[in-house]
Amino acid sequence: MNALLPFPGYGLGLRSEYYQQILEQSPAVDWFEVVSENFMVQGGKALYYLDAIAERYPLVMHGVSLSIGGPHALNPEYLNQLKRLAERIKPEWVSDHLCWSRGNAHQLHDLLPLPYTDESLAHVAARVRQVQDVLQRPLVLENVSSYVRAAGDDFTEWEFLAALTRETGCELLLDVNNVYVSSRNHGFDPWTFIQSLPARQVRQLHLAGHSDYGDYVIDTHDQPVSDPVWRLYQRTLEHLGAVATLLERDDHFPPFEALLDELQKARKLGNAVLAGRLECA
Repeated sequence: MNALLPFPGYGLGLRSEYYQQILEQSPAVDWFEVVSENFMVQGGKALYYLDAIAERYPLVMHGVSLSIGGPHALNPEYLNQLKRLAERIKPEWVSDHLCWSRGNAHQLHDLLPLPYTDESLAHVAARVRQVQDVLQRPLVLENVSSYVRAAGDDFTEWEFLAALTRETGCELLLDVNNVYVSSRNHGFDPWTFIQSLPARQVRQLHLAGHSDYGDYVIDTHDQPVSDPVWRLYQRTLEHLGAVATLLERDDHFPPFEALLDELQKARKLGNAVLAGRLECA
């Protein structure tokens, strides 16, 4: 078990489609993950619901536009807004993606992979330190799903992530679905990826669905978690122990009860794996 990190249980991504049901039903969800950019506003309905839900549940922040690996300077106003939101809701942690998502002055609205080189590592590490200095906490970085690779990589993706944690003290958000998607697209063993990460730096896990087209897989977040990802998740828990797990859904939203049933599947699987580990201890 990762005894150095807290285990807040099993959470859901907070989406506007479910705001009212969350407040009316107070569902058995341990915590919610908010998309940071959705709440970097001065007021309005989004902050009303955020504050109301924050009174009842722990929250974590998950960004999509930091562009930690991008070629352009980090946006100081964005970092200040991120810090103000963190001060407002006091999240358990703050995460974003190991990627670049901004070209020139324009947000690309996509999470693009980096070249895994020594030069890239030095560049990203300096930017991670800059963000951590602003937030005064470790930044948690997620592995993205990918469909292309750089020709001149010096590292595998998992080697790059491990090196980045050593350089900066940052933590990891291990997206099990993204590992599976990328492994299918690039032909590597997903378990090699997961077992090669520094276990003590894994703060959170993500589960989500994808679309499988046979020759390639797209990370769509609009389907239930697939059986191969459930199996990989179980093996991950057997390896890591109790790690905070988040179920994501970003399109084709099912009835809220169906999403809660899927989260309960993760909880039952996690509880069973943890019980087995404790019996063997």
